[in-house]
Amino acid sequence: GYAPGDWDQVRRRFGASRDHEQLLISGGMLIPRDSGPGSYDRFRDRIMFPIRDKRGRVIGFGGRVLGDGTPKYLNSPETDLYQKGSVLFGLQQARQAIRMTRSILVCEGFFDVVTPSQAQIEHIVSTCGTALTETQAEMVLSLADRVFFCFDGDAAGAKATWRAAEMLVPLASDQHEIRLCRLPADED
Repeated sequence: GYAPGDWDQVRRRFGASRDHEQLLISGGMLIPRDSGPGSYDRFRDRIMFPIRDKRGRVIGFGGRVLGDGTPKYLNSPETDLYQKGSVLFGLQQARQAIRMTRSILVCEGFFDVVTPSQAQIEHIVSTCGTALTETQAEMVLSLADRVFFCFDGDAAGAKATWRAAEMLVPLASDQHEIRLCRLPADED
């Protein structure tokens, strides 16, 4: 989807009552103003990626700015529903392919999932742009016997790959095959 560049699109669309505004703030869609009453849209002029839980319910969003704005990627804040380190982006869509292949490919970001899936590489998920957490590692190992990690080729991706390996070794069983892919520098 797409979030328009307006500062008040969400409130206008979903209601301007104080109760609605508080729900939208607690859900991470609006940000309260620093001074004075009111709020403004968190996501503006961004391509939007819904982040879903295991049951397919939308629990958060990731937004990629169009153009040169910053930050390049913006995720929903941590809420009662959305804890970034407990979710794998694309898991609900990848679940059947993971079951069929007993393998999972873990990458970093939203486009790292969307682009390969358009080429029928469907057993792919991402860590929502964050380093792998122990919760995510346990989830990945419970889903598949063959686990492939392919983080970006930059310094942060290499560091995240190494941390993932250190985390997975004590958690993996003899049935797991774990592969770490190294991309050329600055590739993703």
